Amino acid sequence: GRATRFAQFYLKSRKAYEGTIRLGFSTDTYDGTGTPSSEESPVSVEAEELEKLFREFTGRLMQTPPPFSAKRIGGVRAYQLARQKKPVQLEPVEVEIYALEMVSFDGIRACFAVECSGGTYVRSLAHDIGQRLGCGAHLEGLRRTTVAEFTLDKSVTLESLEEAVREEKLEECIIPLEALLPDCPELIVRGREEKSVRHGHKFELAHIERFGRGTGREQSVSILKIMGPDRRLIAVARHVSGSIYHPDLVLV
Repeated sequence: GRATRFAQFYLKSRKAYEGTIRLGFSTDTYDGTGTPSSEESPVSVEAEELEKLFREFTGRLMQTPPPFSAKRIGGVRAYQLARQKKPVQLEPVEVEIYALEMVSFDGIRACFAVECSGGTYVRSLAHDIGQRLGCGAHLEGLRRTTVAEFTLDKSVTLESLEEAVREEKLEECIIPLEALLPDCPELIVRGREEKSVRHGHKFELAHIERFGRGTGREQSVSILKIMGPDRRLIAVARHVSGSIYHPDLVLV
């Protein structure tokens, strides 16, 4: 329902994954679904060497997206060109790897955990590590464990959903809108102000103290959750300039 409109706030949010890098050869897609793009070569890498390399891939870095990606080249998706065996030239983009930890290594497969910025291609990370090692590598498996505030311990299995439907308790599986963007400061509006926000009108924030919760510091924040007097979410407003905000997303 209306919650789908919040997807825009999560596309570039921080994410975490668990996965496996297979050393020895690379693939054209940079993962296990692709065709080998290099001959399989012997792997003579020690765990300490790989851990050191992981540290070098931590922080801000320039990363080239995989040829088989949804990036556009002249209005055409890169994967469409790659499938037609046409050259794919993508520009590197800046991403950030907050943490990259090796969980286990058997000499060929490295299980890892990574936290990274939105827009990071973990496939490219695996491929680049293989290039640095000189033996080639690809992403053999990947599991996303976190997107912003959403973590696996908050997930619901299909079996649980089926049971909830049978027992008419589906609402218990749904996260309320008010719980989204938990780190975003809240502003409570009433009366004429509430009506104005519901009509999508810009407003001026006079006092930072009016936030229901937030940083407590007198500075502009990029996004505000606008709550009605009943503490129900009615809008999400973006900072325009100075103390002016505009309710970009209104939940009418």
